[in-house]
Parts: sequence; structure tokens; C-alpha cells
Amino acid sequence: MTPERFARIRSVLNQRQPDLTVVTDEVHKGRNLAAIVRSCDAIGIGKIHCVMPQEGYQTYSGTAASADKWVDVVHHSTISQPLEDLKTAGYQIVAANKSAQARHFRDIDYLKPTALVLGAEVKGVSDHATRVVDHEVYVPMVGMVESFNVSVACATILMEVQRQRELAGYYESVRLAPDEWQSLFFRWAHPAIAEYCHKYALAYPPVNPDDGEIINAAEWYRQVSQNS
Repeated sequence: MTPERFARIRSVLNQRQPDLTVVTDEVHKGRNLAAIVRSCDAIGIGKIHCVMPQEGYQTYSGTAASADKWVDVVHHSTISQPLEDLKTAGYQIVAANKSAQARHFRDIDYLKPTALVLGAEVKGVSDHATRVVDHEVYVPMVGMVESFNVSVACATILMEVQRQRELAGYYESVRLAPDEWQSLFFRWAHPAIAEYCHKYALAYPPVNPDDGEIINAAEWYRQVSQNS
């Protein structure tokens, strides 16, 4: 591992925001999902929730600039699953939804644990989601079209989230739990070995905190080969 890669992985993990997430409510276009994942990674979100659309996902041959390697995507069959769990965990649920109750997207306090709900193309946020959200927000527009693309709305709102959290110093200290930080570091720094460990239910070998390399790698490989 190069020193540059080691420093980059550490920097990204040190700025992850574990109390932020996005929930896609049956967003079905692969292009939009890829863009949403990319925006989430860019502002420090490490896990998102995707509710499976009834009509299935549209295929997309593009990429999210490999962002899906760095963001965990949890799939759900209904919107009630992630929203109930997030509410129990103390998250405020904020839905991007143009309605009579919607507030300007900058009027929300995003320093609180927050889940941003994004509705499906054309249909928008589902009725079930709107009944349980804490806030509905809109992004103002002055053109002829009535709404942004869902991925554009996501990025716009998340930039406000990032702005508020930067001003509050949320990106200046490590916010991930130590065990989660170490696990993610190993997965990102040593993906092939991490996959092997998952396959055979092995604990990750220890790494040197100064360079990220596996400590006594030759000895670890020898022990694994003997026990396999």
C-alpha cells in the first residue's frame, strides 16, 4: 500500500458521518441510484437504505465512479422497515417532497441524526413515508419545470447538510466507533484478504497503525494455510 493510499483511506474514514443516511423510496432508475450513492460518499455517508421498487430496477451500464465500494447499500422490501428502525435509533426523518407542509430545505437542523427520504421518479415519496416523516422539505425553483431530478435534489440537500456540519466541526474529529473504523479500514485497504476472511469466518489480522500493512503477514498466511 502506498503512503498516499493509506493517508486517503484514513482521511475518508475520519470524516465519515455515522448518524447520516439516505433512504430511497422505490427509486428505480439505476442512473439515479448511482448518482445518489456517489453524492452520499462525497459528503461522508457510509450506509444508505434502498426500498425495492415494485417494478424492479432499470438496468444501467454506467458507474458511480466506484462509489458503491465505499458506501454500504441495504435493501428493503418496504419503506416501513428502514423508517421504523431509524426512528427507534433517534433519527429525524426528512423527506424531499413538494407539499403544502414542506419547508425550505435550509430551514432544517441537520446537526441532528438525520435520514433523508427520496421518492420514486414521477410518483414521489409514498403515502406511508409522508405519514411518519418529521419534516418535508423542498428545493426552490424559478424555471418552468416543477421538480429536480431525484439525484440532483439529493445532492443539493446534502450539500446543505455538509455546510452545517462543517461549520459545527463535525468533520474535524473521528465520529465512527473504533471497531467500525478498523473493520472498514481493513475492508478498504485489503479487500481480497477481507473477502477471504468473510468466506471462512476468520477474524481480520492486525495491521500496523503507522502504515496500514498486515503485521507479520507471512506468519498469518502460514497459519491460515495450515488450518485450511
